[in-house]
Order: sequence, then structure tokens, then C-alpha cells
Amino acid sequence: MLYYLFRFLEQWNIPGSGMWSYISFRSLLALVLSLIISVWFGEYFIKWMRTHGGTETQRDRSIDPFGVEKRGVPTMGGVIIIVATIVPCLLFGRLRNIYMILMIVTTLWLGLIGFADDYIKLKITKDGLKPILKLAGQAVLGLVIGLTLWLSPDAVIRENVSFQRNSASSGQTMEVVVHKSNPVKSTTTTIPFVKNNNLNYTDVFFSWLGEHRSAAGWIFFVLLTTFIVMAVSNGSNLNDGLDGMCAGNSAIICVALGILAYVSSHIGYASYFNIMYIPQSEELVIFLCAFVGALVGFLWYNAYPAQVFMGDTGSLAIGGIIAVTAIIIHKELLIPLLCFIFLIESISVMLQLRVAKYGNKRGKKLRVFKRAPIHDAFRVKPGQMADDIRVMLNWPRGCWLESKITTRFWIVTIGMAALAIITLKIR
Repeated sequence: MLYYLFRFLEQWNIPGSGMWSYISFRSLLALVLSLIISVWFGEYFIKWMRTHGGTETQRDRSIDPFGVEKRGVPTMGGVIIIVATIVPCLLFGRLRNIYMILMIVTTLWLGLIGFADDYIKLKITKDGLKPILKLAGQAVLGLVIGLTLWLSPDAVIRENVSFQRNSASSGQTMEVVVHKSNPVKSTTTTIPFVKNNNLNYTDVFFSWLGEHRSAAGWIFFVLLTTFIVMAVSNGSNLNDGLDGMCAGNSAIICVALGILAYVSSHIGYASYFNIMYIPQSEELVIFLCAFVGALVGFLWYNAYPAQVFMGDTGSLAIGGIIAVTAIIIHKELLIPLLCFIFLIESISVMLQLRVAKYGNKRGKKLRVFKRAPIHDAFRVKPGQMADDIRVMLNWPRGCWLESKITTRFWIVTIGMAALAIITLKIR
């Protein structure tokens, strides 16, 4: 809203109003304001939740080897993150921008699903919302995002084209990158570590369908979008098991996504890095800065020992935001790098369940890890596992402190995020 106000005032030559046209200015304002809101609102939210009984029940000591009492810690802290993200976006963002609209819808929709799950856990049953309902809600969002990117005339790209040209001064051959003048609808994505790294789903998978190949390519894109939203959202949900874990990892991932979004929205940088130019995607930088500020502010209360848990209200929304951002900037193939920790958490759970079922059929108690998700395997005390359980990967031998596990997972995420950014140059 303030963006439109100051753009109007710029017509009257009001000093300082022109600064609101700069992405860097609005992004930093959004980051600072979201940080302030998160810290300020968080304190009142925690007090309100304690007063009204919105607190965590006693956790099972068999999976909490430190004996830390987490009873009485408020949950649903994702509300803090959502409020601290949305308010700066409403103030500093361009609300008619298709990408800003998609990000706000993603945040509110998945936040609402997570809120329903947390509320049911607190007030009705510990099982929460039925898994099939959560998956259905995520699938609906994925379909909406995919169809919008397919059908909206504002969701376009300008493809990058490179060619060799002889320099008149030096006589040497040099590579020149230009972007096509006409924006187009495209199912093109970026392949990491490959030169001339554009891959069009339509051309690669559906060229044999003739005149129907474009529709088939977009249907594939919509289904892929739905899968990615569901996978990353559930991955972040599994990662939310230790104090500060999910918030810290997500802030790191979103800093990397912000860099990728910025270079994709700037035609000069897009040409330099030989990537697609995505008009209007600069508003993603505003949103991501607000989101990072909200996550960092949330860590003020969520760092070990946590004063509040984000719950599914936050973790589901976080995964959706990361997934949708990567899809919009056509960097979805970088998700395994950016969300490496989320991926490992998800794989560990699937492997654990598969092997446990396999063992049960044969009358044995088999496990791949000491516990799953994988972060829980690092905090099992010696002798805590039952004697009749056979663990295939009995590592680590000792028991790590919760704060050490969180910090080391952050370090891994920093490394993978840096590698994802480096893919702009390493091909």
C-alpha cells in the first residue's frame, strides 16, 4: 500500500518518494520491519497462548534423552512468522503483481491447514488433522499454482540465447548472451551444472505428440508443481523436530532463493549469468526478505531452549513458500541442493518405515537408523534402544546435544545453499 502511495507522490516531486521504486530499498525495509514485528508480536503471542492453554503437552521421554521439560511451551508459533511476513509485504509490495499474490496465497493457505492441524491436536485429538486432508490441501495449492503459471498472461519469461561473435578490436571469438524481446509462456527450467542449461519439458518429453505437445507439457508442469509443493512442505514439516532447526535452515535456504530471484529479475544479471529473465519477479525479493526477517525474529524465541514451537502452522507454510518460489523462478531442479536437509529427513522416514514393515513380516525388529527422522538418530543415548531391535546403521555412537545437532544441520544447509548459488557459474 505504501508503495502505491509514494509512487503517486513521486508525480508531485515529493523528495524521497522515488526511492520506493528501488527493489533494494523496499527489500531491506521489509526485512527490518518483519524482524521487528516478529520479535515484538512474538512476546505477546507467547503470553496469550500460555494464558489460553495453547501449550505443548508432555513429550515422550523415550525420544527426548535430555529430559528437557517441554510441557507448557506454546505451539502454533507459525502465526508469528506468517503475520511478520504478510504485513511488510502488504505495506511495501506491489499487490497487483502475480508473483506476490501467489506467495501470499501460499502462505495463508498452508498456514491455515497447519493451524487447523495444531488446533485439533490441542483441543480435540493428539492425532491432529487426518494426513489425507493435509495432503489434499497441499495438492489443491499445487494445482492452483501450476494452473496460474500456465494460464496467467503475466507469468512469462524471456528466454536467453547465447551465440559466438568475433570482437572487432581483439579479433577473438566471444560469447554473447541476449534475451528474446518477446516474453513467452514456457515450461522451460534450468539444469544445474550444465552449459546452455535450459530444458523445456514440452520439447524433451512430449515432442512426439505434435500439436498436442504444448498442452501435454503444461499438464506435466502442473502435476510436477503439485508434487514439489507437497514434497517440500512435508519435508520442512519433518525437519521441525528440534529447537531452531527448521527456522534456521529455512532462513538460509530463502537467502539463497532471494539471490537467485534477484538475478532472474534483473535483465543485466540474467544476461551475465546466462539464465532466463523473468519480468516482474523482483517482487519475490521483497517477499523473501520479509520472510527471512520473520524467521530470524522467530529464532529469538525458538532457539534452544525454545519458548515457542512453530507447529504445523509454520512448517507447512515454510515448505510451500520455498517450493513455490523455486518453481516461479524456474529453479525447481535446484531444490534437492537447497533443501538437502529436508530431502534427507524425508528419505530417512521412508526408509525406516519400509525396513520396519519388511522386518515385521519376518518376525524381526529391523531399523535403518536408531530413530527417524534422521535428526532424532543423533540424540539417542547409549543403551536407550531396546535389545531386540537390530539397527543397520548404528551411527553416531554417542549422543549429541540438541543445540549441536541444530547448528551442524545449519552448517550443512549453508554449504548446500552456497553450492546452489555457485551453479550460476559452474557449468
